[in-house]
Amino acid sequence: MPAQTAYITASLETIGSPQLWTITVAALAVLLAADFMLTRRPHHVRMGEALGWSIFYLALPLAFGAFVWQAFGSATAVEFFTGYMVEKSLSVDNLFVFMLLLSAFAVPDALAQRVLLYGIVGALVLRAIFIALGAAALQSGTWAFLLFGAILIVTAGKLVKDALAGQEQQVDISAMRTIRLLRRFMPVTDDYRGPRLIVRERGRRALTPLALAIVAVFATDIVFAVDSVPAVYGVTEDPFLVFATNAFALLGLRALYFVLIGALTKLRHLNHGLAVILAFIGVKLVLHWAHGIWPQMPEIPTLASLGVIVAVLVAVTLTSVHANRRDRRRTAIVERQKAKGP
Repeated sequence: MPAQTAYITASLETIGSPQLWTITVAALAVLLAADFMLTRRPHHVRMGEALGWSIFYLALPLAFGAFVWQAFGSATAVEFFTGYMVEKSLSVDNLFVFMLLLSAFAVPDALAQRVLLYGIVGALVLRAIFIALGAAALQSGTWAFLLFGAILIVTAGKLVKDALAGQEQQVDISAMRTIRLLRRFMPVTDDYRGPRLIVRERGRRALTPLALAIVAVFATDIVFAVDSVPAVYGVTEDPFLVFATNAFALLGLRALYFVLIGALTKLRHLNHGLAVILAFIGVKLVLHWAHGIWPQMPEIPTLASLGVIVAVLVAVTLTSVHANRRDRRRTAIVERQKAKGP
């Protein structure tokens, strides 16, 4: 038992001093405040604007990773970049669900970025809570690694099952309990009222469809937090790095949505890749748990994890592009044959 306690304590050493936590949270608050200022006046987001902000939010984690490398060494920096890659790949799937929700609620294009921003803030808050709970669980014993690994392996199995069955991600608004509950207690206007969430109509308060869309986004945030936090704990047990990877992965989602809105539907093999990544990290966590009990058990190095994650993401992108081209060729052949007639 003392050996296990020492193993857990060593694995939970954190680079996040109170000063670093304060600076990071303050910088995050400033960036979110700037985003809220930019979305005060609803407007159509042009590609140039979305690309500019996407590049900015991609440069931030690179700069932060360089700082971590210089201040804490290459091993810690590799953990950060690996965790960031995991969270970014999962956030793209999160973004796809956001896209389905925006479409299901028929959110006007000018209001889409406000909904996305609320969704990002909700995801950050929920993941901060899950990160704290995860750290507490890890402090209580190595069983948490086994639990996290099991969650990820089960999730990966569900993704594979849905992918093999040809089931696409769908959003059934009427099935959401939170939406049904809101409609039961408060009336909902038939149309959007700009960025307003609550209006007064016929002498009583009423929700706008924008409020329902934001609540639906929050509900999906909970589901994604359950998967994403254990996934990054499979890369690093440092709560500060876990929070930083989540924050950097989520910050740029609003701009990235408008860059990838057309490409998201074309990544048909994304769920296959996410299933492989989650299963791999799940196995890594189980081995990490076993190593704490039986030191002779092997562990998967973080650098190897980074290589696997990058290779999987590249592979699913290439296979998706190939499958799309193949379908376009088949469609062209069918159209030519129809044009020729019987």
